[in-house]
Amino acid sequence: LGRCATAVLLQDRVLGPRLRGPAFGPRGLAVDAARFIDDDPMMERIPTTAGGLKSLEDELKQLKSVERPSIIKAIAAAREHGDLSENAEYTSARERQSFIEGRIAEVENIISRAEVIDFSKLTGKIVKFGATVRLADEDTDEKVKYQIVGPYEADLSKGSISVTSPIGRALIGKTVGDTVEVQTPRGARSYEVVGVQFK
Repeated sequence: LGRCATAVLLQDRVLGPRLRGPAFGPRGLAVDAARFIDDDPMMERIPTTAGGLKSLEDELKQLKSVERPSIIKAIAAAREHGDLSENAEYTSARERQSFIEGRIAEVENIISRAEVIDFSKLTGKIVKFGATVRLADEDTDEKVKYQIVGPYEADLSKGSISVTSPIGRALIGKTVGDTVEVQTPRGARSYEVVGVQFK
């Protein structure tokens, strides 16, 4: 994993302990994005965008205020149908409840460890967390564009990739004109970084 010399700013609103010490500056608000991941291989802190955190918070609200009460009612209704051992509706509802409670615990855990990285004021041509990177396939000249985001908000269909993914790790610290090699289902592909934006 390459290291990016330029610091990225963390928002004042950070969930979990704020980063402090000489490496992070006097206010504990700056951190090298590559070092952030590299020094925390177990992902005790999870880098995310403000939008990614909001999506998780919205999902948690939906699960707790809508999904959980709904499944409790469904279970109560299924109990009224008699023998639970032969009640497929009850079994299905309990399985759904187990999934919902598991997802609530998972999302709460992610949110508790989230570190919101504010990249809105960043500039330059070095790839850092939050950057939107334009790549050109060196064989076909096909252009692709990805934004580098947190591991729990990545969505390839929307053009976002995780900072912890192979291509995300390969891109961090690169600059315009650099080449990265990425393993794809079609084999190894070489891409040139042709643009870096922060928006």
